[in-house]
This record gives sequence, structure tokens and C-alpha cells, in this order.
Amino acid sequence: MQIKLSSRHGQLSPAAQSKVETKVSRLTRYFDRLTALNVTVDLQNRALPAVEIVALSEHFHELVSHETSAHLWRSVDGAVQKMEQQLRKHKEKVRDHKHVQSGRRS
Repeated sequence: MQIKLSSRHGQLSPAAQSKVETKVSRLTRYFDRLTALNVTVDLQNRALPAVEIVALSEHFHELVSHETSAHLWRSVDGAVQKMEQQLRKHKEKVRDHKHVQSGRRS
């Protein structure tokens, strides 16, 4: 799985980049068929940094989460939490779809 981290209107320190990558890499626990995670940190408004996570997976469309907060780490945590919820819901749908029993009985 690839993790691509980019920032707009500013730069993140190497320590902050590695910390963000560590937090985002936990998402593979919720859905193991992820192929790439694109993380964008927007620092245009320093008082309200925004984080966007785009998850790409096999045979499924993109999942996107956004979060804006007063602190960078709250934004990262909020975006990761939203993505966790989406991945759990998607995994549950996939699991339920495969175990559907037909209404016909012979």
C-alpha cells in the first residue's frame, strides 16, 4: 500500500510527516484491500488547518474524508476517524453481500 503525503500553502516538518503517515497507516487494519492513501494537509489558514484523506481500493470507488480543526493533530485524528467509519461500513456491506441467503426454498 502506498501512502502519499502532500501539503498545500506550506510545509510540514519531517517529524510531523512521519507522525501523520503513522496515524494514516493504521487504516489498513479496517480494510486490507487498500491500494493507496493520499493525504493532503492544507495550511492556507494556519489557524484552521484542513486534512483530506482519499483511500483507493481494489474494485471499489474512492473514499474521501475531510476535517478542519483548530489544531493540526485534531484535524488528522478527525479525518482518520471518519475514514475508519467509512471503511468499517464498506467492509460490513461486502461481508453481508456475500452471505445473503436466497428466499427460495425447495
